[in-house]
Amino acid sequence: MIEVGLIGFGLAGRAFHAPVIRAVPGLHLAAILQRSGNEAGEKYPGAQIARTLDELLAIKEIQLIVIATPNETHYPFARQCLEAGRHVVVDKPFTTTLEEAISLAQIAKSAGRLLTVYQNRRYDGDFQAIRKLVEEGALGRIVRFETNYDRYRPQLKPGAWREAQRPGSGILFDIAPHLVDHALVLFGLPEAVTADVRIERENAVSDDAFDIMLHYSKGLRAVLRSSMLAAAPRPRFVVLGMQGGFVKQTFDPQEMNLRRGHIPVDAAWGAEPEESWGVLTIPAGDSFEQRRIPSMSCDYRDYYANVRDAILGRAKLAVTPEWSLDVMRMLELARQSSEKRCTIPW
Repeated sequence: MIEVGLIGFGLAGRAFHAPVIRAVPGLHLAAILQRSGNEAGEKYPGAQIARTLDELLAIKEIQLIVIATPNETHYPFARQCLEAGRHVVVDKPFTTTLEEAISLAQIAKSAGRLLTVYQNRRYDGDFQAIRKLVEEGALGRIVRFETNYDRYRPQLKPGAWREAQRPGSGILFDIAPHLVDHALVLFGLPEAVTADVRIERENAVSDDAFDIMLHYSKGLRAVLRSSMLAAAPRPRFVVLGMQGGFVKQTFDPQEMNLRRGHIPVDAAWGAEPEESWGVLTIPAGDSFEQRRIPSMSCDYRDYYANVRDAILGRAKLAVTPEWSLDVMRMLELARQSSEKRCTIPW
């Protein structure tokens, strides 16, 4: 049994980490750091409640620490945990700068400790279905991949650190790590990056929209987009190839289920009704044939199961520090491209 400590009990810790950790065999949520309030203790009465990081690190049984706190705290918290001999999971983004991320990777290597970033959306069932289609060559040579992560929130959220002028705030660091991870899993590193990172809402002070285009060889383009003003949301995924296309309109349901505290007992957390599956379109003579492609049976537990197995020496780590450095490098290149209004070579 691997004893786990969770730092932070805001939305990320409460909805996207604690219930997942508790549902993975071999992991035990032993302690939660919540600086104030009693929600963690009420929700998880079997866990110790710490009020400071030093107090959490004093629990010697804890082997793995999960950091689910505001982005600017990721580096100092992860560094302290690694130097205390703990394995570390950091919620995305890795850190607020590539320099900080490189430093953490070096510290983890020197300490001989596991360090990984929470790329849970790699285990969305619809993305895994796309991955299978691409690997099997069902669409032929891919020429365009689009991933959209849209919301509609025209009013600013009072007191939200993500919407303040703080290191790592804004939608680029909040949403783009997921979309970049998807593109890199499917196609690897690009040749160049073109991006437009901007503010669309009135009185906003941090970026709330972006368009990122990754340039690959043979005409392939990966387009990553997000907006907080999408009253009519765009398709979640679009994949176009020489032999067909695939469109998925709706989101994998895991995020909303976890936000609402709804966890299926005997089914994959991302199970979707058939009408929500993506549609594969392929040429059939002078017309086209369409069929729905089921989302894969996987969920966010798979991420933590891999972390467990990597700690125990049973599997290779799926999201390595080196991989996460490439994601951070992509975020910085996107920012540079937007500021300079030009395409930046990888």
